[in-house]
Order: sequence, then C-alpha cells, then structure tokens
Amino acid sequence: MYVKHLNRSYRITVTRFWLGCWLVLFCHLAMSETSTFVEVPKLERRVTDLTGTLNAEQSQALENKLAAFEAKKGSQIAVLIVPTTQPEDIAEFGIKVADLWHIGRKGVDDGMILIVAKNDRKLRLEVGYGLEGVIPDAIAKRIIAETITPYFKNGDFVGGVNAGVDQIIGLIGGEQLPAPKAAQQDSAQQDEGGFILLLLGGLFAGSVLSSLFGRTTGGLIAGIVSGAMAYLLLGFGIGAIIMGIVIFFLTSAHSTGGGGGWSNGGGYGGYYRGGGSSGGSWSGGGGGFGGGGSSGSW
Repeated sequence: MYVKHLNRSYRITVTRFWLGCWLVLFCHLAMSETSTFVEVPKLERRVTDLTGTLNAEQSQALENKLAAFEAKKGSQIAVLIVPTTQPEDIAEFGIKVADLWHIGRKGVDDGMILIVAKNDRKLRLEVGYGLEGVIPDAIAKRIIAETITPYFKNGDFVGGVNAGVDQIIGLIGGEQLPAPKAAQQDSAQQDEGGFILLLLGGLFAGSVLSSLFGRTTGGLIAGIVSGAMAYLLLGFGIGAIIMGIVIFFLTSAHSTGGGGGWSNGGGYGGYYRGGGSSGGSWSGGGGGFGGGGSSGSW
C-alpha cells in the first residue's frame, strides 16, 4: 500500500516536471518567434529605403515629387522598401505600418503607402479610407500587376516605384478632395490683402471725390464703387455692402482740409506670413486605413 502511494506520487511529480518543461519550451518558442517579427521603422521621410535600392539622388528625387504633390493636393503618399516582412505576410505587415504611420490627413483619410519586400519579391499598396473610391482593391491590384511588377521583373526597382507613384498621383489628382491647408491660407491671405487694398483705395477715392462733389455725394459714390468692386473681384456679398457703408460714412464725416489723413505708413504689413519651413522630419497627418488595397509578387 505504501509502495503504491510512492509510485503514484512519483508518477505525478514526473508528469508535472515534463509538463513544466513543455510549457517553458512553448513560451520560449513563442517569444522567440515574436521577437523575429520585422519592426516598423520610424517615419521620418516620405521615402524609407532599408535596402539601399535607391541611391541618394533617386531617393531625394522621389521625396521631392511626393512633397510637391502633397503641397498641391494635400494627400500623402509614402514609400517603404524593406528586405523582408517574414514571418509575417506583407498584408499583415502593411496593416501595422498603416496603423503606426497614419499617412493622410485626419478626417480626409487620403493616404497611400507603397510597401516593397525586396527579398520576398512581394509588394503591397495600402489605401486610406478616403481614397477607396478612386483606388478600390481592383485598381490597386492592376497598378501592381500592370504598372509596377513589369519593371521589377527586369530588375528596375527605381523605374517600377516611380511608375507606380506616377499612376497613383494621376488617379488621386482627379479626385475632388479638400484643398491643402497651405492653399486655404494663401487664399485667405489674398482675400485679406484685397480687402485692405480696396478699403484704402475707397477711402482715398472718397477723399478726392469729396473735394469735387462734396462730402456726402463723394462719399456715396466712393462707397458704391468700392462695394461693387469688392463684390465683383473678391466675391464678397454682405461684406461688400458693409464696406460701401463704412467708406461712405468715413468719407462723409471726414474733413477735406486734413491733407493725407488717410495715409497709414504700412501698418498692414503684419498680415503677411511667409511659407512654412521645409526642414525637419516628416510625419503622417492622422489618416485612417481600413485594410483597403492589394498585394502582389514578381
């Protein structure tokens, strides 16, 4: 009876020992496999080449092309070239890249990512939510199969990447998307400048007309003309009416004997703001992705 109890305890101990060994081995293998996953590189430029496929001049030329398109259209396009994505499939790796980089504008979601796994001979296009209408999965697949991979099969990676980017730029360029912030700011600054010029011009004209026709009549003429020009040239509606009224009252209330009273030695210069800095690193604009796109190989 005692011997049976010892044998049973021994068997339980041995079984637990081997189960523990298997558990440790399984955890080690799982951690080892996880640690071999390719890390998504930090986003600092529109073109990230971890393989040296593009030389400095080619990389910069592509960077400049994508930067010019972003400035004109607002959409962001990024290119990532890695040696491999193994053990992950390139589609799974692409989702991680999209989630971490946030290419495209927030709320517009107009980002695109071209990923090339050179040693795996695979590539993928990740398409942001806002571009899935103009570049659905079927179109993304055709860009890969008909435009990019023919170059890759001939060893021309620079030509393939540029051809794919050019086609993507052409497709997005025809899409109705919100204007980039820089264009909106430029338009607002132009409107401000035009408003100020018309206001000063109207006041000057009112001063001259008041000396010819009297303050009331001169102010009325200056107000009507200035308001009409604000409407026709700047597209102001109520603003044109307000401008006309302001010029009329200021002109009619102003004494003609003040001489140069309307001059303002350049005090409006503060409205101008220069362009943004071109230096520093680049980052995504907060765009979202939902798995749209396509993968291919060569």
